[in-house]
Amino acid sequence: MFIFSIIIAWTDNWKFYTTVAFALGAFTSIISGWIGMKIATKANVRVTWAAATYTHDELALKNAFNVAFRGGCVMGFCLVSLSLLVLTAIIYVYMSILKPNSPDTFTIMFEYICGYGLGGSSVALFCRVGGGIYTKAADIGADLVGKNDYGFKEDSPENPATIADNVGDNVGDVAGMGADLFGSFAESTVAALVVSGTSKELLTNANFFLPLLISGSGIIICVITSLFATHVMTVTHKEKIENTLKWQLIISTILLTPVITGITQICLPSEITFVMDKNLLSTPNWGIALCCNSGLWSGLIIGYFTDYYTSNSHE
Repeated sequence: MFIFSIIIAWTDNWKFYTTVAFALGAFTSIISGWIGMKIATKANVRVTWAAATYTHDELALKNAFNVAFRGGCVMGFCLVSLSLLVLTAIIYVYMSILKPNSPDTFTIMFEYICGYGLGGSSVALFCRVGGGIYTKAADIGADLVGKNDYGFKEDSPENPATIADNVGDNVGDVAGMGADLFGSFAESTVAALVVSGTSKELLTNANFFLPLLISGSGIIICVITSLFATHVMTVTHKEKIENTLKWQLIISTILLTPVITGITQICLPSEITFVMDKNLLSTPNWGIALCCNSGLWSGLIIGYFTDYYTSNSHE
């Protein structure tokens, strides 16, 4: 990452604006992945303890699921909250230094900030590859040999390859996937900022903060949604686990739809104009709400079909 930073600074005529954003994006991604992995390993022990210390099966499953679910939530909440905090700080600091006063200068500033998403994506590459080396090599190699030649069960403690397999799963699935999601989140947010830099209406009264405001409201919605899994749809049977997790996506989509619509109506002017290839394109504020909600519901539909055609219950 240090070498990449030097290359970016060199190609940017040693201005260091893109380099600083790149380094902060990489650092945020690394910190989020590290926190996620630490919590995941600690949560595994607590889930085992919760499942083993209750004699009543339903109570044991409920407590084990709640601990596992809350431990899994840490990565997502940490990722979005830290990235929002750092990205907001970068925008305010760069505005105080560069003092943009026109769409062109705002666009240049947002292009500097694009390095933030690039840093997260670069870390995702290394975490994915590093985790994949452990998990795939162990799973396909020694773990497979242990099961076929020695009759070990899946994830048997007698097979040392299980350790490498689980290490790879932790690095690749927690840190790697988290860094991947961070890169996608940061890049899409910064891309929206770059587009907003061409609109005088969005630059007025800092309306370009809309993408960050939507993400911040999404955190609150997800906190509320997570309570449904642990306090409303309590898991007392194994069959309820998959259904409870499915409803997380459905509930969050339903709750976030009116929130996005309300934010765009309140925070944006009625008509917004963009400059694209020297052409003026105008859209009402409800058009932006429609685009956001279309992406939101498309994700739900894609997730449903993916689950349907890959679920064991539909073999």
